[in-house]
Amino acid sequence: MRQYNASKRILVTGGAGFLGSHLCDRLIEQGHDVLCVDNFFTGTKRNVEHLLDHPRFELMRHDVTFPLYVEVDEIFNLACPASPVHYQHDPVQTTKTSVHGAINMLGLAKRVRAKILQASTSEVYGDPEVHPQYEAYWGRVNPIGIRSCYDEGKRCAETLFFDYHRQHQLRIKVVRIFNTYGPRMHANDGRVVSNFIVQALKGEDITIYGDGNQTRSFCYADDLIEAMLRMMATGDEFPGPVNIGNPGEFSMLELANKVIALTGSKSKLVRLPLPSDDPKQRRPDITIAQKELGGWTPQTQLDEGLKKTIAYFDKILTEPATV
Repeated sequence: MRQYNASKRILVTGGAGFLGSHLCDRLIEQGHDVLCVDNFFTGTKRNVEHLLDHPRFELMRHDVTFPLYVEVDEIFNLACPASPVHYQHDPVQTTKTSVHGAINMLGLAKRVRAKILQASTSEVYGDPEVHPQYEAYWGRVNPIGIRSCYDEGKRCAETLFFDYHRQHQLRIKVVRIFNTYGPRMHANDGRVVSNFIVQALKGEDITIYGDGNQTRSFCYADDLIEAMLRMMATGDEFPGPVNIGNPGEFSMLELANKVIALTGSKSKLVRLPLPSDDPKQRRPDITIAQKELGGWTPQTQLDEGLKKTIAYFDKILTEPATV
């Protein structure tokens, strides 16, 4: 078995998306050959255009709901719209992407004996009754709500991964990603960090849903990718699931005020009704991650990460993407 620091051929599904593109960057830096697969529903060539001429990078337009026949050593399965605006646009396709996509990538991993990582989500915990959330908690998900196409799709994907692990001895890794932010986020994805920053930079009212006291924990993209790479490098005896995110907890009001201060915006706060099934609290217990991932812990403080993200959005709002 080759060591992780040896060069591998690695497939990244959803590789032109926000997190996928950052993952491709890191894998190329480590000397691997990267096959980036994306159907460009939410991903964009802009995110990977700096890699297009790299000799170890290959971009393929493909939808993971259809089988893929390639030879790879490892698979990072990140393909799926991850914001409510996008995954509720076509909820049936969202479920197909999570479930059929998992089946197809697991089938590929089985055929070529590849190790495979599933990018799951904190949404598997739903609107939790346990706080902070730890991996053994089964969650509180509405199976027929407007968010369930994503929540239940990801839960089913986890089921499939562990069934392939038990039935076919497939080498799997499952990470549950909590709210992540940073450059290359989609400007119109409806997620709170991008929403607040874009509204502030445009001088528009900042929309607060509900009373603004609901909380989230925000992990900067670089920290998240580091955890994902460490997870893939762990031994086969540790499939997960493991929470990866930042345990620092902030209310929506706190986040909005930080963004206003950092942008120097004169935006005002306006309140709208809380969306259906929107979780009131979300914070990861990262005890297992710290133990199993070599002492991993997020390094980027919220203010520092927000400054980098604001700089990115300021650039793309004044220089629209051409690809």
